[in-house]
Amino acid sequence: MIARSRGHAPIHLDQLYHMLNTDWRPRPVEEFVTLHDAAIADERWVMDGNYSRCMQQRFARSTGVILLDVSTVTSLVRYLRRSWGKRDRIGGLDGGADSVKWDMIRHIAGAGRENRRRYRSILAGVSTPTIELTSSRQITRFCQQEGLSRGNVVAELLS
Repeated sequence: MIARSRGHAPIHLDQLYHMLNTDWRPRPVEEFVTLHDAAIADERWVMDGNYSRCMQQRFARSTGVILLDVSTVTSLVRYLRRSWGKRDRIGGLDGGADSVKWDMIRHIAGAGRENRRRYRSILAGVSTPTIELTSSRQITRFCQQEGLSRGNVVAELLS
């Protein structure tokens, strides 16, 4: 994992956004923003997820950004694997059941392409170094170059 390889604790936005011991029920927006802003107040951090509501302040403090811009099909396959896979996965929600949710499938299938365009547009204005990985092959190559386990990195970056 990127965070651990750098000696930092990973911050998983899904865990900040959703309430523990629920079936992925979102926190109130103000509570999420407070948790997010406290996390990026630290000197060093590695964070996974997007949650565009807080991207601007996160990017203002970041020293680099990695965007995984994979296809909608790849995103759906990864979501299904994650939902049916290990129960104690990296970035999972304590007390939350990883199960297939139709709302999430609709979100990935319907908003995925537009979100990817929006993220690329936002990143165009970021002054920190940015890496854009658009395929499984590129993700694997990046992990090999960095001496990272591919499975853990994808979980850390995507959660």
